[in-house]
Amino acid sequence: MLNLIKDDYKKNKEFIIKIVKLISIFLLFFLIDFAQLIPIKIFGLKSISNSMTVILDTFKNLILMLILFMIYRKDLIKDFQKFKAKISDNLDIAIKYWFVGLIGMIISNLIIGLFFTKGGTANNEQIVQSYITYLPWMMVIDAGIIAPFTEEMVFRKAFRNLFKNKWLFTIVTGLVFGSMHVIFSINNWTDILYIIPYSFLGGAFALAYWDTDTIFSSYALHALHNTISIVSSIIALGFIF
Repeated sequence: MLNLIKDDYKKNKEFIIKIVKLISIFLLFFLIDFAQLIPIKIFGLKSISNSMTVILDTFKNLILMLILFMIYRKDLIKDFQKFKAKISDNLDIAIKYWFVGLIGMIISNLIIGLFFTKGGTANNEQIVQSYITYLPWMMVIDAGIIAPFTEEMVFRKAFRNLFKNKWLFTIVTGLVFGSMHVIFSINNWTDILYIIPYSFLGGAFALAYWDTDTIFSSYALHALHNTISIVSSIIALGFIF
């Protein structure tokens, strides 16, 4: 009986620690914006140009990336070894899920555009497109390499040990991922609908992570998706030269 009580106490304690860690990671994700004040203070910036906005955002995301790497360093080393050991299989699984998520994202975007926003796009996407016009190749680094890492750590890695059910993990992390890409740029109720396409993509990343048991599968998938999107926009906007 005493052993059962001890086991229950241990399990509850571990669960509480995981919840506290998750909340702490999310707080870090939101509060890291203040890191932009560091270069502003050091260089005495009085006004922030559009290009400087992109640079500050990249700096902030890089700081977050380094902090998350230090927090999850041991897990990341293990995950990288797993990813490298079966790299072909892991990428094959990840890409298959990417296509499914991409199809869901495209179809839901088309439905929202046709019936609700009359061809509009998510405000988050509009912000990214505007950043590309300021410093296009900096956005490849920021949105294509750094941001996918930080988002996979916050929206996937931080949640993983809380779930034992694959589909619950996929739905929850997919919706959290979708919501975080929309909720801070809502202008009207139709903007909320864009949580759906982002969630399809987030769900694909979650499935890739779960089935391969390495965060580098979902990171590779996320980085590939973002980089293709950014480079395509750069070419379309005529910044290739």
